[in-house]
Amino acid sequence: MNKMIVLFFLVMFVIGTDTFLISPLLPTLQNEFGISTEIAGWMIGAYTLGSALFALIAGPLSDGWDRKKVLLCGLTSFAISTCLCGFAVDFWTMCLFRLLAGISAAFTAPQVWASIPALFPPAKISKALGVAYAGLAASQALGVPIGSLLAAGSWSLPFWTIGGFSLLLAIFAAFAVPAMPPKLQQGAPTSILQRYVPLVTSGKARGTFLAYFFVHLGSSAAFAFLGKWMTDRFHLPIDETGYVILFLGLGNLLGSLCSPYVLKWLKPAQTMAAGMLLLIASYLVLPYVSSVFVVKGAYFFIFTLLGILFPLMVGLLNSLNPTIRGTISSLATSTMNAATTLGAWFAGMLYAVWNGYASVSMFTAVCLACSLLIFLASGVLTAQTEKAESKAGG
Repeated sequence: MNKMIVLFFLVMFVIGTDTFLISPLLPTLQNEFGISTEIAGWMIGAYTLGSALFALIAGPLSDGWDRKKVLLCGLTSFAISTCLCGFAVDFWTMCLFRLLAGISAAFTAPQVWASIPALFPPAKISKALGVAYAGLAASQALGVPIGSLLAAGSWSLPFWTIGGFSLLLAIFAAFAVPAMPPKLQQGAPTSILQRYVPLVTSGKARGTFLAYFFVHLGSSAAFAFLGKWMTDRFHLPIDETGYVILFLGLGNLLGSLCSPYVLKWLKPAQTMAAGMLLLIASYLVLPYVSSVFVVKGAYFFIFTLLGILFPLMVGLLNSLNPTIRGTISSLATSTMNAATTLGAWFAGMLYAVWNGYASVSMFTAVCLACSLLIFLASGVLTAQTEKAESKAGG
């Protein structure tokens, strides 16, 4: 079990690192390929676009296949396409390889979330989810520094390193992960659209996904314009802003590692309510802080809370329907990407038109309040608490 926890941590780490990897390389790649600033961002967007679109397809397909085979194929394709990025000869080939890497990630990451409840005993599921999410959190903190350090030798080196390491993980997974054939019930839907029907027709599922959407909508809005606010308010240079982001990643990592222990101490509903209320209060106060050191501490605290709550949310989503966990995980990925895109758009309008970052923080607080109310109204927290109590009593 321990080797699988380590494997899932590393898989999520390489996928998360690949997401952030290209950010510090943009100026170098812009000069290398002779492209304008306006279109340079497409090299990032190609990856997220591929991941968002194909996640909707990958999940339902994987529910009818052996999850181990899907994980191996996705991880191998991810390794190859990431390595190919290092051989890109122009802007369009880089976009193509980034798109392929995003598509591969869409088939790989959901298998991690869907495999954990199938492979681990109930008592260890929350811990395993927390460790896997910690891989993403660690990549958020270390992805940019890793990319910058490796790129000092050659801009291709980061892609080759991440791709090569991913291939080693695929080989390790082939021996460490047991087969996970589909366990669809008799008469279960077989087409892609039909596998979404149980989620669309369930009020509990609709509420849980809507609450999950509002969490990402608010948190992504606050994150999108953090750098600009730090520059406008505290006149920080780019490298100092990067240190703030490092604090966010470290807080997220700490929270995700502590999540299973917090859930043992508090019930799911209590954890969600306490965490959300603390987040709302923190975001409302944040714009009026006058010290950059306090801001770093505040964001470390905020992302520690988010690191505690997100594994809980993933667990709630996976509990909705055990027979279509791949579909659920993939829909969660698409929900997150959609919320992130809209959050950045809303934040831009609010920051420009109204009271700068204060309006963005207010928007985030409202989104988190809506999320908490929807989580409580959906009944998923009550069901999860009763399930935990019955297992403890048994």
